[in-house]
Amino acid sequence: MHTVRHDGQVIVIDHVPADVCSVCGDALLEPDTVRRIERLLDEKRKPAMTVPLYEFA
Repeated sequence: MHTVRHDGQVIVIDHVPADVCSVCGDALLEPDTVRRIERLLDEKRKPAMTVPLYEFA
């Protein structure tokens, strides 16, 4: 799962292939994966689902 803020919205993309750093736990994405995510965001397709977003304020 990959979360990104785009055009003022929080977008979660499921099933994103990534390697995880064994030291810090960061997700490492291949350049092709990043390009595909960028295309998805540019296409502005209708999301598969929407969910509530709560702010901890």
